Amino acid sequence: MIKELIQRTLHNMGVEVDYVEVEIPKVQSQGDVATPVALGLAGVLRKPPRVIAQDVVSAIKEMTDSGLSAFDAIEVAGPGFINFRFKSDYLYEQLKRLYREREVCLRVDVGQGKRVLVEFVSANPTGPLHVGHGRGAALGSSLSNLLQSAGYTVEKEFYINDAGRQVRLLGQSVFAAYKNLLKNPTPFPEDGYRGEYVERIAEDIHATHGETCVDMDFEGCAQFFIDHSYKKMLQDIEASLETFGVHFDNWQSERILFDSGMVKHGIDNLREKGYIYEMDGATWFKSSALGDEKDRVIVKQDGQYTYFASDVAYHIMKIERGYDELINIWGADHHGYIPRVRAVLRAEGLQESRLTVLLVQMVTLLRDGKPVQMSKRAGEFITLKDVVEEIGADTTKFIFMTRRSDSHLEFDLEAAKKQSSDNPVFYVQYAYARINSVFRKAKETGVVLSRLHDDSLDLSCLNTEEELQIIKKLILYPLIFQGAVRSREPHRITFYLQELSAMFHPFYNKHRILTPDDNLTGARLLMCECISIVLKEGLRILGLTAPEWM
Repeated sequence: MIKELIQRTLHNMGVEVDYVEVEIPKVQSQGDVATPVALGLAGVLRKPPRVIAQDVVSAIKEMTDSGLSAFDAIEVAGPGFINFRFKSDYLYEQLKRLYREREVCLRVDVGQGKRVLVEFVSANPTGPLHVGHGRGAALGSSLSNLLQSAGYTVEKEFYINDAGRQVRLLGQSVFAAYKNLLKNPTPFPEDGYRGEYVERIAEDIHATHGETCVDMDFEGCAQFFIDHSYKKMLQDIEASLETFGVHFDNWQSERILFDSGMVKHGIDNLREKGYIYEMDGATWFKSSALGDEKDRVIVKQDGQYTYFASDVAYHIMKIERGYDELINIWGADHHGYIPRVRAVLRAEGLQESRLTVLLVQMVTLLRDGKPVQMSKRAGEFITLKDVVEEIGADTTKFIFMTRRSDSHLEFDLEAAKKQSSDNPVFYVQYAYARINSVFRKAKETGVVLSRLHDDSLDLSCLNTEEELQIIKKLILYPLIFQGAVRSREPHRITFYLQELSAMFHPFYNKHRILTPDDNLTGARLLMCECISIVLKEGLRILGLTAPEWM
């Protein structure tokens, strides 16, 4: 409502803005919500921000239909912030609206049907998923849920790196394990993969194919070992994601890009546009002309394609599939790939805004504060599946989402097991379960719950500081939701749920909800129901359950 009010006011002042930022001040004395819009207009209007802010406030007050009845005060503060304070009556009105029109209130149609492809995890099928992959899976899944809730048409895709050196190394590693199993010692490749999973695949091949390859060298059976090994790992990856509650609409094979001619098509496409040239026996992409720091080799001197060649093909294929936005979720070590992929989009004449890349930082796994060492090559690491089996999918996902994805995360397994306020997901889910227990008790004691639907229910009795702050928090959920959508940051929902739960638990401990006063009981039950509505919606977006019993 405030965003629309500011836009309409600025329009009447002859100023058009596409988006108005509205934030919740960290300091309560600075108002219930605030906007820094005047600071951004200083260069356009050539006035000090504080003067612009005062002009906006004056213009709002001059508008007879401005909705001033919602506010106790509209004030200019600091260098040019505009702070708004809500009237209690407005808070009560919006709380009732949330109760009656929950879906309309909680979901804002930002996307309007635009098609978005979210590509995430995309781990090499050369080993089990580790916790870093899990963090990317939690982000991609929750972001997809968030965007779908905001009116986008979302597809989730896993890109399978089933071509090239890494899957070949896996095949060689399994081949060596197979030969060693048959007492025909064969050295592991220098950069190969080790660990129990490699031995399991070798044992599976022995069980299904016997000793048919015992006297062969690797080249004589390379394709069989490569295909069998990576497909087994892909099955393991799919199973781990299923246990984690993460699902994909599409599984795109890199190998198919080569076999179908898409890689050649992508390079030819760039060549037609003048961005491909030959030098020193290699084929180069002129990406430096498109914002990259240097040109990139696509085909090496020996005729082998580089990794970037399939990246080119894949992103051109994505573009041709007609998505309005491409979202790639990559590990932080892929930061250097962003400019070259953006260069491909620029070569295709597309706006840079069509590609969003979210980077996921490393996870340090701890046990009682001590790091758990992980080495994929040596096979000594705790997998995502191990973590989920130990502490559960809900806890794992939530902890992954308690930090910005581009910040480092420490994940202590023992702390995650505690059922206390120190465990963030327990604290949120317990709030939801507590509210359900209140309603069960209300039914058992004969409280007339139909009163919650009664227009005559007077909410003015919700006048303690704790109640008013909770109501403000509830009615501002759409603001948090829109901010999370526009920034592509679902962790904002996690933060909000933690803050709301941290407000509810002290209130629950301090105040009776089922009281001798029927009106007060009805009002507090309505507020609690609204809390549960918002908690359930937020947990759904994060891909978590909302337990009615704990």
